[in-house]
Amino acid sequence: MTRILTGALVLLLLAAGCGESEPSATAADPIPAFEAGPEAAEGPSRDAVLVRAQPIFGVLALEAQSDSNPVTDAKVELGRTLYFDPRLSRNQEISCNSCHDLASFGVDGEPTSPGHGGQRGDRNSPTVYNAAFHVAQFWDGRTADVEEQAKGPILNPIEMAMGSEEDVVAVLHSIPGYEPLFRAAFPDEEDPITYDNLAMAIGAFERRLVTPGRFDAFLRGETGALRDAEVEGLAVFMDTGCITCHMGPTVGGDRFQKLGAVKSYPSEDEGRFKVTDAESDRMVFKVPSLRNVAKTGPYFHDGSISTLDAAIRTMAEYQLGRTLADEEVASIEAFLQSLTGNVNAAYVAAPELPESGPNTPPPDAS
Repeated sequence: MTRILTGALVLLLLAAGCGESEPSATAADPIPAFEAGPEAAEGPSRDAVLVRAQPIFGVLALEAQSDSNPVTDAKVELGRTLYFDPRLSRNQEISCNSCHDLASFGVDGEPTSPGHGGQRGDRNSPTVYNAAFHVAQFWDGRTADVEEQAKGPILNPIEMAMGSEEDVVAVLHSIPGYEPLFRAAFPDEEDPITYDNLAMAIGAFERRLVTPGRFDAFLRGETGALRDAEVEGLAVFMDTGCITCHMGPTVGGDRFQKLGAVKSYPSEDEGRFKVTDAESDRMVFKVPSLRNVAKTGPYFHDGSISTLDAAIRTMAEYQLGRTLADEEVASIEAFLQSLTGNVNAAYVAAPELPESGPNTPPPDAS
């Protein structure tokens, strides 16, 4: 009971649910120095909030490293190209970027995304930024990492709708420009164009989709990086108990929680039950990261909440069993606004795709 009562806003915002210059090594621009303005005067309260926050949130790395898939520049170049290529879909119109638009903080802004033939599933498309740090992928956590996740949408009949892994590999073989990219990314393999390697390359690209910002500058000791209202909001966020679930470098994403912890939520969903077959996992979802949350609505696993204000109030009611005062909501929202990070435009710029070959299969609109 103590854990529940301190869990205000747990699962806050369950939703936010695949140029001419050379791209830099990471998706994130370095955090710029922040000059404190008139609202950002130093003071004991700032120092006290910083001391509390540092061990709770830690340090956001600039790459989500993987022993099984070490990130290389060649893999990243291939992965970026695959991420933007609509020819990996049955109608050759849908790419990973269609639902996870890197120019829009990794989302498409819709409750659920349109797929093959205009079909829509029942899940909001979460942002891919910082997702490689998460405990698992998809709302129900059915895949362990971004590499495994990358395989799913391409073959999902509602999403990109390719018929089989073999069909995808055949398309890749039919596009001459992909062979040198795969050979550079996987130099030790005789035939590197495989579905597994496609997923490894996309995963490598996504492992550098990291967005540090002013909050990280604050955590490293630049207490003027946040405005007064944002520092106060961070204190309210911690005092209210949001950190029961939204903690760590990605401010969430590292655990699962039931939606409707103290009050039954007015919808039904299998949640992780589909993965674990455990009755206790119905309406249980991966807690989303709150990084960039002000830019990644609509919110919740089904995209049913359109505003940040409404999401905060809803989570307070169903996760804590209380009604927050308007001032508390506004204060928490001010802090959440400060979680909008920096995106390296060069890293996420759409690449020039290799030209189709004479044997590239035509689009299938059926």
